[in-house]
Amino acid sequence: MCVGIPAQLLAVDGIAGHCADGTLVDLSLVPDAGPGDWVLTFLGSAHEVIDATTAAQIAAALEGLRNVMQGLPMGDAFADLDARGPQLPPHLQAALDAGHSKG
Repeated sequence: MCVGIPAQLLAVDGIAGHCADGTLVDLSLVPDAGPGDWVLTFLGSAHEVIDATTAAQIAAALEGLRNVMQGLPMGDAFADLDARGPQLPPHLQAALDAGHSKG
C-alpha cells in the first residue's frame, strides 16, 4: 500500500522540490508547484498540490494511525469525518430499506 504524505515546499530547483521536513521530492507531475505550496507525496514523488487545511487533516490522520498501531488513543485524528459514520450509496440504502439483505 502506498500512503500519501503531505510536505511543504521550501525551494524548487528544476524538477526537485526541497521540503520543510528535509526531504527531496520529484515535482515532474506538478510542474506549477512552488515554494510555500503543500504537495501530497508518494514514494518521493509529488502527485498533487493541496491546501494547508488538507495537509493538516492528512497529517492528523497519519498521526492517529501511528498512535493506534502503538496501542495509544486515536484522539481526534479523524475529526473532519462525518460523525454519522460510513454511509451506503443511495441505491444500496434503498435496497436495504426495501428489505433486501442479499444481492
